Amino acid sequence: MRRDPIVVSFTNVVKKYKLYRNDKKRFMAIFSKKVPYKEKIAVNNVSFEIHRGESVALFGRNGAGKSTILKMITGVTYPTSGDIKVEGRVSALLELTSGFDPELSGRENIYLKGQLCGLLDEEIAEIEDVIVDFAEIGEYIDQPVRSYSSGMKARLGFAVNVNIRPEILIVDEALSVGDKNFREKCLTKVREIIDKDGVTLLFVTHSTGTARQFCRRGIVMNKGAVTFDGDIDEAIEKYESK
Repeated sequence: MRRDPIVVSFTNVVKKYKLYRNDKKRFMAIFSKKVPYKEKIAVNNVSFEIHRGESVALFGRNGAGKSTILKMITGVTYPTSGDIKVEGRVSALLELTSGFDPELSGRENIYLKGQLCGLLDEEIAEIEDVIVDFAEIGEYIDQPVRSYSSGMKARLGFAVNVNIRPEILIVDEALSVGDKNFREKCLTKVREIIDKDGVTLLFVTHSTGTARQFCRRGIVMNKGAVTFDGDIDEAIEKYESK
C-alpha cells in the first residue's frame, strides 16, 4: 500500500542540556570549558517518522521530553546528536503570543507573524479578514498589543497560527484558549484544517479524550525515550497505566 511522504523524521536523536549553578556560571562557560555543570539528557536516542496527513498524539508526564521534541521540530533548539528532517511549513500553537511586538497594533502583528512564517504580504492580505474575524477582538485589532489582555493576545495568536495555511500543525495544550465557546471554535477549526487541507497534526496533551478525537496514532514518552508508538487506544492505555 502506498504511503504519503514523510514530513517529520527523527533518527537516533539525543538532546543534552548543560545545567549550571547560576547565571554567572553560565556566562563564564562561554569563555571557559572548565566551569562545572551537570548534564541533563532531555531526549535519549529517539527515532520516529510522521507521514503527511497523519494525526499523532504525543503523551508523557512532565519532564518526559515532549517540549524538547517540539522545540527541535520548530527549530527553536537543535539536537546534540542524531538527525532531524522537517518538510513543510510548520505552525506551532505553543506560546501563542510569541513573536508579537507589543508596540504594534494587532493588525500589524498579523503581518509580522505572517512574515516570520514565510508568507508574502499579498498572501497575508488574502487571509487578514479571516484572522480578524476569528480572533473576535473587535476594534482592538487596530490598538497596540500592549493594551490587550492575555486572553485577547492568545486569541489573536491562535487565529494567526491556524489561518496561515500550515502544512504541519503542532498543538501543545493551546486549545484551552478563551471561554468555552471560543475553545469549541478552536477545536472545530483544527478539525477543519485537518479534514479539508490534509494538514499533518502533532498534538501534545494530557487530555486523552481530546487526543482520541483527533488522532489515530499515539507516541508515549518516558524520561526522554519513546516507550510506545502505535494505535491511539493502545497508546492511551500505556500512558494511563504509568
